Amino acid sequence: MNPSFHIAAHFLVGKSDVYRRVYRARKFIDESFHRPLDLHQISKQAFFSRYHFLRMFRKTFNKTPHQYLTQRRIERAKQLLAESSLSVTEVCFEVGFESVGSFCSLFHKHVGQPPNLYRTYMVKRKQTVARLPELAVPSCFLKMFGVKTSQS
Repeated sequence: MNPSFHIAAHFLVGKSDVYRRVYRARKFIDESFHRPLDLHQISKQAFFSRYHFLRMFRKTFNKTPHQYLTQRRIERAKQLLAESSLSVTEVCFEVGFESVGSFCSLFHKHVGQPPNLYRTYMVKRKQTVARLPELAVPSCFLKMFGVKTSQS
């Protein structure tokens, strides 16, 4: 066999192993985001040094592990604020933040409004959609299928 084939095959296997390890670490974040996590704990899941893992994670997902962790926590916080009666403080700690102040400022930065206003918005939106269900469907979709709405 051609020796260059062996080198290319080894490179591809090595590269797929790197991605598999980085994806394993991301899965660990998905399953553990509610706990305090640091780069050392996450990089151990991929069997990389912290700095090599940081480079590989950023290259693979176009964001740092910390950015991904924050995104997952904010996503879950949005869900809890919209669907539960937990206080903002309880939501903060439930999703893994250790400071209400940093939670509120990061939530505002990512969502565009503070957690309490987001909750108010979602409650009003649910009430409106209960009254006018067609608002839950994008208007372009309704128009495409010729559905008449109360606004048309």
